[in-house]
Amino acid sequence: MTELDGDVSRVTVTGELTEAARRPLVRVVTDQLLSVPTLSRVELLLGGVTFMNSAGMAVLVQLQRMTQPRAVTVALVSPPAAVARPLQLTGLWRRFEVVDPDAGPADAGGSPPSGAQTRRPDGPDGRSA
Repeated sequence: MTELDGDVSRVTVTGELTEAARRPLVRVVTDQLLSVPTLSRVELLLGGVTFMNSAGMAVLVQLQRMTQPRAVTVALVSPPAAVARPLQLTGLWRRFEVVDPDAGPADAGGSPPSGAQTRRPDGPDGRSA
């Protein structure tokens, strides 16, 4: 489901975020980029994602790369542990703005969702473990 609110597109993603999700997500974001010249932000509502593999992570990176030339922000909204943990472990977590609606926007590489470990994969002091 996609909802447009001014220059912000909200895309609801549910189920498994895998290679099968690539075409539909790329199509939706491409349509938004082409039809909304003032688009400034794409919010991926991820609360309903139950599983994500490396292909799913690649889709998120692809969406970010697609929007980057127009300075459109890709934000991950309410990512569950199934999304947050793989992104944290690979270091991709820091590439995205992460939004927890209860706490407001976090900086890129912000806090993991509630229930997830708060220790970053690179160690609590920023050094590699």
